[in-house]
Amino acid sequence: MEFRIISLPPFKAASSGVDKNFDFSEDGILGKFDRYFSAITPSARDNFMPRDFLFFDEENQGMVWWWALSDDMNDGDNKIVDFEGGYYLTYVYRDGDEETNGKLYNEAMEYIKNSEIFELDVRSNHYSMGHIITPKEIINAQGWAHMETFIPIRLK
Repeated sequence: MEFRIISLPPFKAASSGVDKNFDFSEDGILGKFDRYFSAITPSARDNFMPRDFLFFDEENQGMVWWWALSDDMNDGDNKIVDFEGGYYLTYVYRDGDEETNGKLYNEAMEYIKNSEIFELDVRSNHYSMGHIITPKEIINAQGWAHMETFIPIRLK
């Protein structure tokens, strides 16, 4: 598998906070946060890629969802966090296909382990994360979406 290496810039993000129940229901922490950021229509300048990042917070043992804010965006009274940015190895799979995701994740980890230039860069608020990259109109037309996974890395 050929993996893509990208750099994410530092940014401020609205945060769902930790949800140890993984609750995406309408009244759950993640469901409410989804409703918050789904109501935001970014300007054309800020809409070149999805702005949400979902990850498992290893330190606090729960799911966290972030929305990367620009200066003119409402934070919805959510906690604001500073993301330091960094390098990420990424791959894409069909959302919900956990068998393929697991296979690609294991390949990515092996690639990083055997790399002469990269190593994992897991630390507080700097975990593997993902987001849907398929536009809503395409999801509605084809009935499925692509998920992109980001694995934090750094130069050795």
